[in-house]
Amino acid sequence: MLTDLEASPTPYHAVERSIELLESAGFATCALDGPLPGPGRHIVSVSGLLIAWTTTTTATASAPGATAPNGFTVVGAHTDSPNLRVRTHADVASAGWEQIGMEAYGGLLANSWLDRDLGLAGRVIVDTGAGPEVRLMRDDRPILRIPQLAIHLDRDIREKGLHVDPQKHLVPLWGLGPGEDGTVATYVAAHVGVEADQIVAWDLMAFDTQAPAIVGRDSDMIASARIDNLFSTFCGVRALIEAADGLDVASNVPVLVLYDHEEVGSQSATGAGSAVLSNVLERISLSQGFDRSVHLERLPRSYVVSADGAHATHPNYVDKHEPKHHIAINGGVVVKRNSNQRYASDGISEAPFRAACAAAGVVVQTYIHRNDLPCGSTIGPVTAAGLGVPTIDVGAPQLAMHSIREMAGAADVGHLTAALRSIWVMPQVAIGTSSH
Repeated sequence: MLTDLEASPTPYHAVERSIELLESAGFATCALDGPLPGPGRHIVSVSGLLIAWTTTTTATASAPGATAPNGFTVVGAHTDSPNLRVRTHADVASAGWEQIGMEAYGGLLANSWLDRDLGLAGRVIVDTGAGPEVRLMRDDRPILRIPQLAIHLDRDIREKGLHVDPQKHLVPLWGLGPGEDGTVATYVAAHVGVEADQIVAWDLMAFDTQAPAIVGRDSDMIASARIDNLFSTFCGVRALIEAADGLDVASNVPVLVLYDHEEVGSQSATGAGSAVLSNVLERISLSQGFDRSVHLERLPRSYVVSADGAHATHPNYVDKHEPKHHIAINGGVVVKRNSNQRYASDGISEAPFRAACAAAGVVVQTYIHRNDLPCGSTIGPVTAAGLGVPTIDVGAPQLAMHSIREMAGAADVGHLTAALRSIWVMPQVAIGTSSH
């Protein structure tokens, strides 16, 4: 997990790392704008989105007593995390300093970005004469920093707390006077091997250069950037690799979807609010020789697991948690419930997941948010509404969610991976909804 987190400073790098792991296990990349191949292990990806699945002649046959081919079991996660992203016109100068203009992305804990050593990574669209192409960029040097105002100039901080204005206070420093690389565009161009005037656009973001680490007295915790939600992403990737060899005639088609833009509402071409998953699922049916009518029969036999971070009980803020639903790091996977549908879980969708966890020997915890605090949400409700398929929201417990450096349990990597593998290999009959 540490290697995966370190390799993925942006959603685009997370997809690249996921493809690398999947291809090493026999998955083959195919074009989203071309015909999907028949049985086999396949990947389609674009930007920060990836969909992977595996079908065989036995795994997709009808289970005993079925009136249609087996359904799909989809595990979804997201590749984006709250961060700072480079503006289009990025060169800023103030009081003799050179700075980079940034835009706050998602609900980041702004104070956690202060006094950190930051690198720069993302994708750059260039045109060298043969048409636009995408090049990934990553500079691990600590080139950016946002220094906090000295307490001598902010005496009220002790009584009133820190206030960070994202427009004024989250503008990183990166130099004094004109540097060797000049403008932001000149610097970026040098890193992707083009001239500045060959850059068409960029999607660049700052990231914490401190490496992920095993921490704690007993080395039982992980500290890293982007645990929300690359923890679920890479548990999902590794679970799919393990599940691909364990399917039988009664298994649903296993599908992994990694979305972008969850942290800003999922409404994008590569987010959970798009039609991309629905379209790919139908095209998988077509690639297996099933028409649209049969495909629609498969959906009621399908199941979705939305895997995202879950709030562990914070020992210094116990009163912020629902008293009867405390969550322990390294205490097992978490089922997330919310009656107002901020999470998609309900009794019907919870039952098969608990059965899968029991089969894998994984303990299940239940998270419910306090009534007097607004609850966050996930890709779960969005995906459930788009597909009309039973959906459950689950995750691994963590602390400091949306901080630049979050915490999770080292043992929970195995817990979540085992749970996701189990839900993929369990028989369709335990998931189907025809008896409701």
